[in-house]
Amino acid sequence: MDVFLMIRRKKTTIFTDAKDTTTVHELKKMIEGILKVPPKDQRLFSKDNTAMDDDKQLQDYGITQITSKAQQPAMLGLALRIDHDFEPLEMVPYSQPPDLPDVMKQDTVSNEQA
Repeated sequence: MDVFLMIRRKKTTIFTDAKDTTTVHELKKMIEGILKVPPKDQRLFSKDNTAMDDDKQLQDYGITQITSKAQQPAMLGLALRIDHDFEPLEMVPYSQPPDLPDVMKQDTVSNEQA
């Protein structure tokens, strides 16, 4: 079955899909096609920040059709090897929209009095 993935590294986000029987190594080969970084220089992390083993399948990490839909993909972390060591896992949070100006906020008190 198809699973949908959101792979995050710093400010980069990759959206892709795969089968739940896809191995972590096969997923790294897909990432290689996008980032041009060989699988041996990639480290993937599951949702609980555990390093994923190349020989295991995505379903072994709870990534199934039920847990990773197109509208809500499973999020994985990606760290790359820089020089001889892997960088620390870093996923920059998305920015939040600015607060609404006061004139656009609904005032429930004045609406009830009207």
